[in-house]
Amino acid sequence: MKLKITDSFRDKLNDQIKFIAKDKPSAARKFKTELLKRIREIPRTPYRNRKSIFFDRNEIRDLIFKGYIIVYKINEKENIIEVFGFTKYEDNPFG
Repeated sequence: MKLKITDSFRDKLNDQIKFIAKDKPSAARKFKTELLKRIREIPRTPYRNRKSIFFDRNEIRDLIFKGYIIVYKINEKENIIEVFGFTKYEDNPFG
């Protein structure tokens, strides 16, 4: 399966990286590297992560990484996994 990263995900991730880097740039780099590594692993076993708590659909999953929730959608028909959500401590991040 092919990975597609949305602009909104990329923007939220970059904002968080900048925030972490204010205190510790090396931690920000490590966070980003490790997170992207985990995201690249999703296509091997896309249903491994839990069904999303934000959507009542089996093809939308939540990857938990250091307390953050990365939301992605599995589109088997088009053979694409779309990573679109990045949140932590938001009551309604998609509403």
